[in-house]
Amino acid sequence: MDTGKIAALLNLAFRQESALNKLLDTFKNFFNIGLSFKRIIASFMIIAECIGCIIFDSPVSPSGQELDLSDYKLVLEDEFNGNELNSDNWYVRGNGPRRSGFNASSQVSVKDGNLVITGEYLENGEFGPGWYVAAIGMNEYYSYGYYEIKCICNKGKDFWSAFWIQSPNNPYDHNISQGGVNGAEIDIFESAYPENIFVSKYNYTTSTVHCNGWDDDKENIDSRMIGKFKTGNDICSEYNTFGLEWTEDEYIFYINGVETGRTSFGKGVSKIPEQVLVSLEIPDKEIEYDKDYKTEFIVDYVRYYQKNPNK
Repeated sequence: MDTGKIAALLNLAFRQESALNKLLDTFKNFFNIGLSFKRIIASFMIIAECIGCIIFDSPVSPSGQELDLSDYKLVLEDEFNGNELNSDNWYVRGNGPRRSGFNASSQVSVKDGNLVITGEYLENGEFGPGWYVAAIGMNEYYSYGYYEIKCICNKGKDFWSAFWIQSPNNPYDHNISQGGVNGAEIDIFESAYPENIFVSKYNYTTSTVHCNGWDDDKENIDSRMIGKFKTGNDICSEYNTFGLEWTEDEYIFYINGVETGRTSFGKGVSKIPEQVLVSLEIPDKEIEYDKDYKTEFIVDYVRYYQKNPNK
């Protein structure tokens, strides 16, 4: 069965086509897995999630391979101990206007073993009255390896938490990015607010790759959302880990050590070192909350691993 033709006929997005493939694989393997009660229930849960994704574009649970770091060594780890951001590892990036508000250093703090990025309204903020958030960027740029964050996402639909990688080149320029091989934006995760009644509140994230030069449309950024993924708990009250394995061939995404999806979208993966970013983002539109509203993105650690040359 040509799932590509079916996906095109139904006008499915990449993530929905992936769900269609998983659905068909589950049906094919149903009678080969052994008819234990546990496996039957697991298969029906996968089938239900895939159908929900195809019809309603709802999130799915991670179901790929388990993370294996046996060939990797830890290169950088920040557990955010102390009472201020470690300037050897990070700097506060992009202070100034940001969409419908501002980025400012005032919104970054380190306390109780966590990095905390706060979103709030400030009457006497550095750039005047308005909504304030922040982003931090790693001083060192990296490429192939495994990146992971452990965090609690912010609450509220008008802000979102993000762990991402961005090229120092312009990945949004057709001639510079060259379809992503000379720089891309890789959104390891962004927290998401539900888009329809079939999605539970605060329980899923998205992963996306952005570049330009993949096709002949120079004006629009080329993007592929790898998927919408459940964590199995409330991402706004419990810690979860989100990771990316960036190899020479593809990007592989993980939640809590289980693969969610993989891609080499564009003309292949980026071949250059890029910057790791942790940010609390603010929308373009007017914020709906009262001015006393406050939200926090809490990060327990950020880690980066490289392939161990001795293995």
